[in-house]
Amino acid sequence: MTDNLALASATELSALYRAKKASPVETMKAVLTQIDKLNPLLNAFCWLDADAALASAQGSEDRWMRGAPKSGVDGIPTTVKDLSYTRGWPTRRGSLAIRARGPWLEDSPSVARMREAGAVIFAKTSVPEFAAMNLTKSVLCGVTRNPFNPEKTSGGSSGGAATSLAAGMGTLALASDASGSIRSPSSYTGVFGLKTTFGSVADYPSSYLGSKAVIGPMARTVADAALCMSIITRPDARDSYALPQLPDDFVGVLSKGIKGLRIAYSPTLGYSEVDPEIATIVEKAVKLLTELGAEVDIVDHVFDDPASCNAVISAAGSANMFRFLGITEADKKLISPHLVQRAEAGMKVSALDYLIAREQRENLGALMRKFHEKYDLLVTPTLAHPALGAEEEVITNPRYTKFKGLSAFGPAFNLTKQPAASVPVGMTADGLPVGMQVVGPLYADALVMRLCHAVEMAQPFARPNLSRLPIGGGMPRGLASMHEALPEVAAA
Repeated sequence: MTDNLALASATELSALYRAKKASPVETMKAVLTQIDKLNPLLNAFCWLDADAALASAQGSEDRWMRGAPKSGVDGIPTTVKDLSYTRGWPTRRGSLAIRARGPWLEDSPSVARMREAGAVIFAKTSVPEFAAMNLTKSVLCGVTRNPFNPEKTSGGSSGGAATSLAAGMGTLALASDASGSIRSPSSYTGVFGLKTTFGSVADYPSSYLGSKAVIGPMARTVADAALCMSIITRPDARDSYALPQLPDDFVGVLSKGIKGLRIAYSPTLGYSEVDPEIATIVEKAVKLLTELGAEVDIVDHVFDDPASCNAVISAAGSANMFRFLGITEADKKLISPHLVQRAEAGMKVSALDYLIAREQRENLGALMRKFHEKYDLLVTPTLAHPALGAEEEVITNPRYTKFKGLSAFGPAFNLTKQPAASVPVGMTADGLPVGMQVVGPLYADALVMRLCHAVEMAQPFARPNLSRLPIGGGMPRGLASMHEALPEVAAA
């Protein structure tokens, strides 16, 4: 247990609140102090409302003092990725083309569920423009950096969420994943992140990428993510694809262990190249699974590379992006040229090509359903290489230029709609975190977290040495953009 409430887990904080040994107001003040110290360097946020946060924390503190908290997340500092609606705050998706002026009248479902449960929603985390890059960098909000090494990226598109958690600038984070956008940043920053089964967490408005995208939790511990899942899987009628609430006790199942589980370990899925150091670290974690009682088989080839299928579906989604967001010709001048080009290229995808890709996607999903008749879970590396430079939009290191990189392991399971998590399993010689991906059959989100929790209990996650980071230094670009937008928001 840390003395700094900003670094405590949600489960620890709830226990402290219940025992009246700490208060939500004290916790929120500790988080705001952490942000003042570290965010000028790390730049994790595009919106932050300290006054509203402290008022919300005071309401939570009053409930805890009466012995009437709304839930286990009551009083827990929680951030929202800047793709989900937050009542009264702009959702600009990292783009100058989306004006701050609202009115912003509603919360997205996951935000609404957390707010109803008493969570202290205090900030929105930065994303690359339209969440369309593998690092978190935009003209609107600048560059988000990795707490383990600020010269490195925290990944994308949930890089702001990952950085905020790793640096103690928030306890829980609501994020999203359409091609690895939760799992990649989680791996880069040593936190836990879950890409949920499609439909298990209601979403509104839906993503321009359609059913590839899901909402999921990120946290510093698996138990915290499970606590969040127990809230955000509650239903919302605005999402026509939302599943009935999963019956799982997400927190309760964590302690069951993994003895007897049948696990397939695929080092490459059959088509990827992986940095040897990453491979060695993940192999060590796989050995740990056998020590914990799981039955593990090595499966070299799981399926053929689905990159071409994913490319067609993603291209069509990019073309849909401008229509979905109401982007005008004038707006396009404010958008990064490569995104405009990507959307225009997507317009050339024919209906037949799209339907063929959709059929390939369905076949891949059926293949994985058959696969899970034999295996309870599949594990792989989360990523093929460690974090790249914080501003490195294209791989320049010759060691990695031939790698499939971020597209190697993640997007396949967006296509199949399965739950998949990244759990930290080690560190490179350069001090960068490495994640292992854990994939479950449809609707087995709790089982995925159960294995990840077992790994965490046997091998606690490494944390960055925050004391070595420069403190303070002025307002980062993300919050500067917020202040520039405030008059427009107020006018609305």
